[in-house]
Parts: sequence; structure tokens; C-alpha cells
Amino acid sequence: FVERLWRSVKYEEVYLRAYDTVSDARASIGRYFAFYNGRRPHSSLDDGTPDQAYFSPLPFRAVA
Repeated sequence: FVERLWRSVKYEEVYLRAYDTVSDARASIGRYFAFYNGRRPHSSLDDGTPDQAYFSPLPFRAVA
């Protein structure tokens, strides 16, 4: 999971930009993480986002 995350960060953000300063890089990567977690669909989450998976309530199961 983590290896795939960093591959996505590199290929979808870092390698496509030329940052002028470290502050610019941090801000841009922060925006990418907001996109990655909030709007980018993930096939492992049935095309949902990590935010949807994390913030959705779990279904209740009936107890015998």
C-alpha cells in the first residue's frame, strides 16, 4: 500500500512539476494529498476515496 502511494505521488505530482522552493514543493504535495484522499477514486475501495472509507459509519450487525 505505502509503496503504491509513493509511486502515485512521484508520477502524478513530483515528476510533473518544477518547484522553485521547498515551501512550494510542500504546498503542492499537500494539495496533492488532499486530492488523493478526497477526490481520487481508488479501485481497492470500489472506486471510493480514502476519506469516504474512513468517515463512513460502519454497518451495524445484529447480535444473537
